[in-house]
Amino acid sequence: MTFARNETYRSIGQILAADVLPALYRAQKLPLRISCLGVASYDASDAANSFDRVIPLGECPSPEEAIQATALRVARGDICTGPDSFPYFQPRIMLIQDRDQRLVLAGEIRAGIILWEQPVASDAEARRIVTEASHLRGMAIGAAASTEARALRYRAAALEARLVDPFWRETSTDLLRLPQAA
Repeated sequence: MTFARNETYRSIGQILAADVLPALYRAQKLPLRISCLGVASYDASDAANSFDRVIPLGECPSPEEAIQATALRVARGDICTGPDSFPYFQPRIMLIQDRDQRLVLAGEIRAGIILWEQPVASDAEARRIVTEASHLRGMAIGAAASTEARALRYRAAALEARLVDPFWRETSTDLLRLPQAA
């Protein structure tokens, strides 16, 4: 007599390999750190004395909560509000990184919203982006005006926002498919 194998039951080995071990590995990379790259200055009228600055915004226990927290901070204009903050800060790029500072997700800030960048789909695409971003940074070094150089550096950083760590690519791609709550 032959019994048909019931597909609703999985062996303990399958459960460990497919569910438990990946969850434990992911937990080692948490909490996720949120930060914002932007232009800071002490005087709104003095563009020559402005400088690039990364502002740490906190930690979140999951990618979903990190996306919600960043959207809320940007919507409220609550990026650079601490006692050691800069009076004039223009947020440009929002970053979500894991404990090892690997990129989980990044996006440009425009008109009070975050335009999350779609992670690269392959290593070949990642190499193309690195080459293009390097070219832009090289042009920034040779730029005559500081404002032109800054614009080129931010274009390069926006491209590099797609260079999500391979560990997080699938998770980030899945998150971007979900409807975003404001």
